[in-house]
Amino acid sequence: MADITLLGVPLDCGKARRGCLMGPDAYRVADLAGALAELGHDVHDAGNLTPAPLRDVRGPDHLVALPQVVAWTEALITWGAEATGMPIFMGGDHALAMGSVAGMAARAERRDRPLFVLWLDAHSDFHTPQTTASGNLHGCPVAYFTGQPGFDAFPAPPVPVPADRVCMIGLRSVDPAEKDALQSAAVATHDMREIDETGIARPLRSFLAHVQSAGGDLHVSLDVDFLDPAIAPAVGTTVPGGATFREAHLVMEMLSEAGVVTSLDLVELNPALDERGRTAALMVDLTASLMGRRIFDRPTQSFGG
Repeated sequence: MADITLLGVPLDCGKARRGCLMGPDAYRVADLAGALAELGHDVHDAGNLTPAPLRDVRGPDHLVALPQVVAWTEALITWGAEATGMPIFMGGDHALAMGSVAGMAARAERRDRPLFVLWLDAHSDFHTPQTTASGNLHGCPVAYFTGQPGFDAFPAPPVPVPADRVCMIGLRSVDPAEKDALQSAAVATHDMREIDETGIARPLRSFLAHVQSAGGDLHVSLDVDFLDPAIAPAVGTTVPGGATFREAHLVMEMLSEAGVVTSLDLVELNPALDERGRTAALMVDLTASLMGRRIFDRPTQSFGG
């Protein structure tokens, strides 16, 4: 059984549209702690993190809330580097992954283990502050923690994650600048066209074998928009054609069976856009599958209320 720490990260400044601020409390209301405790895990809710003090930082003028995102990144790196057990970062928008992944990479180095990252998202989030047209920094975390140039306003990642240790599954909205950058990087990318043709298990199985052979830690970053909006409407960046209920649970059960996941992001949940809590409940259910619940012991429930 795992020693799990839930950390609320009410980061809501990685984009212009607000609402993810309420994400951590939505997971608490959906009883994430209880679902994990029922599986026999030792669960501790550490409350909500607060950002570091704001600094005078400079960057392109169109960036949204740059000082605030930098402050959150600094706080998350500090907290994550010293974390024990299995942290679950309850977001908050996906800009939190700048700090959560960088912190987990620092912790993995302290444990003398390589860190790998599974990016479950409709978007590659491989923009830099110079290439993002929207100015929304929640589209930049992968470029940041893999050490791409252009993040001078941010603290340098303590241990950049090599691009060949990152696997993206579920892609279906990638901007031209990101495509160009990804083509020259070694990130493994798997879009929904590939998933439709060959299934979701094939790329995940290959990546997990890579993690296991290297003796690595695995950080999973789960964005609500990885899922199809028909089953998970509570996200401000909906893209049709996402993972189905069955595909998402298969991913989580395969991760559980591999036994290599050491930390988790739950991001981009916007409760203001939810339908009677159905998206929060589904994210809790997926987390329970990751942590050992199986189809034969999944309780009957209605996501409609």
